[in-house]
Amino acid sequence: METTININKERPLWKWVLVFVASFILGVIGYVSLQSLALNGAAPWLIVIATVALIGLYALGIKLFEGHWPRDLGMGKLLPHTAIGIVVGFVYMTLVVSTIVAAGCATMGYYDFEWQRILQALVVFFMVGAGEEIIFRGVIFRQIDERWNIWAALIVSALLFGFTHMPNNGATWWSSMAIAIEAGLLLGAAYKWSGTLWLPIGIHWAWNFTQGNIYGAAVSGTEAGDSVLVINAYGPDIVTGGAFGPEASIVAVIYGIIITLVFLGCRYRH
Repeated sequence: METTININKERPLWKWVLVFVASFILGVIGYVSLQSLALNGAAPWLIVIATVALIGLYALGIKLFEGHWPRDLGMGKLLPHTAIGIVVGFVYMTLVVSTIVAAGCATMGYYDFEWQRILQALVVFFMVGAGEEIIFRGVIFRQIDERWNIWAALIVSALLFGFTHMPNNGATWWSSMAIAIEAGLLLGAAYKWSGTLWLPIGIHWAWNFTQGNIYGAAVSGTEAGDSVLVINAYGPDIVTGGAFGPEASIVAVIYGIIITLVFLGCRYRH
């Protein structure tokens, strides 16, 4: 990692900005292309292949722009870190939904779902998790962290991540800040602790899928379609998240802060 840090710190600021902007634009173009595949009903296998190709392009971009292969895509950590991320994302959203129900602000029922649609959602959320983590953690967080420090990287990447959700259905200033605090900070801390993209990708993937297709809640203002269960919220929006979904609840913010502090604490203890 030392070589990477030296490259980003020693490069003149204007060159760093140029590489940063170019990397960001290319990441966005790749992610938007993936989204168009999903929106046009592409087969799950095609979405998976395209997502893997985007990860490969991220690696190639670092090699071309920064002169080294990415260290946050270590294949030895792909399975263990993705698995840990999936567990963290599932447990996190299960705690959020369970707390909302236990508080008497929602009820849970069964949904008549089709497995094919559940599988499609699982693949689409893999694409969302990988694409957004490449942009916000792989490009924005990493380059700011290497140029300056973790705190600047956490704040900038979290705020950008939160407020890119502002155009979504049911979004408010509060929901954007909630996403920034509970997700932007958590995913950045997970990335810093693990040193890989696999952990935040796993968290992001399981978080969205669990929220939308296991518990039937809106995911950042968007209905996820078929789900195993369905949550019927009727309490105050500050507790349930309202039309935006549980991510905009104070419950999600509190749990997100706790998990973020755990990751940061583990990082600094080492």
